[in-house]
Amino acid sequence: MENWNKRTKAVHTGIRRSQYGEVSEAIFMTQGFVYDTAEAAEARFIKTGPDEFIYARYGNPTVAMFEDRIAALEGTEDGFATASGMAAVHGALVSMLKAGDHVVSARALFGSCLYILEEVLTRYGVEVTFVDGTDLAAWKAAIRPDTKAVFFESISNPTLEVVDIKAVCDLAHAQGATVIVDNVFSTPVFSDAVALGADVIVYSATKHIDGQGRALGGVILGTREFIRGTVEPFMKHTGGSMSPFTAWLMVKGIETMDLRVRAQAASALQVASALAADGTVRVIYPGLPAHPQHALTQAQMGSGGTVMAIDAGTKEAAFALLNTLKIFTISNNLGDAKSIATHPATTTHQRLPDDVKQTLGITPGLIRLSIGLEDADDLLNDLRAAIG
Repeated sequence: MENWNKRTKAVHTGIRRSQYGEVSEAIFMTQGFVYDTAEAAEARFIKTGPDEFIYARYGNPTVAMFEDRIAALEGTEDGFATASGMAAVHGALVSMLKAGDHVVSARALFGSCLYILEEVLTRYGVEVTFVDGTDLAAWKAAIRPDTKAVFFESISNPTLEVVDIKAVCDLAHAQGATVIVDNVFSTPVFSDAVALGADVIVYSATKHIDGQGRALGGVILGTREFIRGTVEPFMKHTGGSMSPFTAWLMVKGIETMDLRVRAQAASALQVASALAADGTVRVIYPGLPAHPQHALTQAQMGSGGTVMAIDAGTKEAAFALLNTLKIFTISNNLGDAKSIATHPATTTHQRLPDDVKQTLGITPGLIRLSIGLEDADDLLNDLRAAIG
């Protein structure tokens, strides 16, 4: 399996077949498991053997298939599937932190990630320092000998800042800190975060992994010791695990993810390039040479990804543009087969004070565009008509 490429791993890894030898992965829709004897039940609660299960909150064969498959793609030893992407972010951080610990985080984050770092962790005595994720000097100054964890989005939501994963990992590891990367915008298709030094990867599987708007899900990826020794005890007792049916959807989503994401990224580059050439709106896309971290993006991913942003100038202009679009759906998801337009300042990041939005670059006219699987020319024409 080690010699397989990602597209092969996406179809064949982690399969557990029942006695019926099914081709498509089975959905084991059960919350509990039967033991032959009382002694067998006792033994399993003391220590579960390979491919043994106790309770669906602890693990399930269908969920294990998803965990094994996404871990194989990402290049980690293990993974723990969660009920949502935010359950993954919360579980990865809180399972390893305690009162008095110090965390350094990039300041440009998804609104719910900011809430966990600003509100939840600090409520329980964890000190959090925020830095400009693109400023290595700021990272170096903030990471201390007592820093327990470093957290950032490899590409920030929604302003598409790109963090130098290897450089930040080197700074963090020099002080003994664990690096946790929210890798949603990079996607498992383009991700090289583990090779660049990341210790823990989190994904919202709701996005590109499912990719079809069907279910919420997340996953925490890392070493077997971290996943089974730190994350699993926390998650199984706090109840943030993934359901078997959701896991089955994610397993099937992974099979087509490479094809979908590469097509979406190609369309994103085409659309972003054309709009930038038009010059009628400001275009933000890491795949464009004009992006400040374009060279870093190419080195880390080899692609600008599936998400871009445009700035219409004002909230009124942004709303008028959004309301004129015919193909793009106004929603707050991303990574979907359908193209989606989002106004972050009034939705995903609306709770932030105006001065913080300004600092992060979340302007009143900013529109995040998740490029789907529609024809790229149709998407471009839709945007041009709305801009005009």
